[in-house]
Amino acid sequence: MNKTQQSRYESLYQQHINALRRQGKSKNTVDGYARALRRVTEHFDRCPDRLTVADLKEYFGNLVNSHSWSTVKVDRNGLQFFYKQVLDKKWLWVDIVKPPQVKSLPAILTSTEISRILNATQQPRYRTFFLTTYSMGLRLGEALNLTIADIDASRHRVHIRCGKSRKDRFVTLPDATPVFLRQYWITHRHRRFLFPAGKTPAEQHRAKAPMDRGGVQRSFKAIAQACNINKQVTIHLLRHCYGTHLVEEGLNLRAIQKELGHQNPQTTALYTQLTDPVQQDTARLINTLVSQLSIPPAGRPA
Repeated sequence: MNKTQQSRYESLYQQHINALRRQGKSKNTVDGYARALRRVTEHFDRCPDRLTVADLKEYFGNLVNSHSWSTVKVDRNGLQFFYKQVLDKKWLWVDIVKPPQVKSLPAILTSTEISRILNATQQPRYRTFFLTTYSMGLRLGEALNLTIADIDASRHRVHIRCGKSRKDRFVTLPDATPVFLRQYWITHRHRRFLFPAGKTPAEQHRAKAPMDRGGVQRSFKAIAQACNINKQVTIHLLRHCYGTHLVEEGLNLRAIQKELGHQNPQTTALYTQLTDPVQQDTARLINTLVSQLSIPPAGRPA
């Protein structure tokens, strides 16, 4: 781009950011939609308001082959927002990309595998964070942004602020979790955050933000790999494990939906596909039935 085009792009980019913020979009949405505009501009080295239908077909055709479906969807939505809200144009090319509705089921960790990861985690900040995330089924951002004021130990609950869709909720606080939280907090004594940024207690005490998302994810994956757990693991998987394990323990889906903050009960119902309580009950009943029989050990005549 020449200087005139670059100046125009920078103006449009800032208008894009301002429009996103005016509409109260979350930080993740602002970052994703802004990245979409930067990416398509860098791809063509042209101001994005000059792109044609053919350009967008080429762009998304390449993006499908080089990036995940979730990235394709974010870029599609980001550019659609740009055209409608900044350029005040009708988005004519929504059907250029039709991401498939892939509903793959995650490979759930067992309680034993989660215990192995926790026991193998040497850094107290990560060990406490992993335990907290799993024990309350939190999203990564929800756990990172926990504050001292959110913990109500006397009522055994935690206030989750600005969860998905900017909604607050209360979740159950297990008895063991505040013990670990307090032990870790004493090491840094931050005035607000339970998981402040920084590696040393002094850095954590002065931190102005919570721990880095990327560092937490990398640590969790590395520890799981060191434990020879050959599953696709992320911090969010702990949330799925929590929901699945609650189903296995017999908690009703409505209660699980409330704990996890799902708007749609069908989302919660996913966890019934990750476990098979009917099969477990069947095996238990069969074993109980057979154990009542008087059978001599193998090799001994009746």
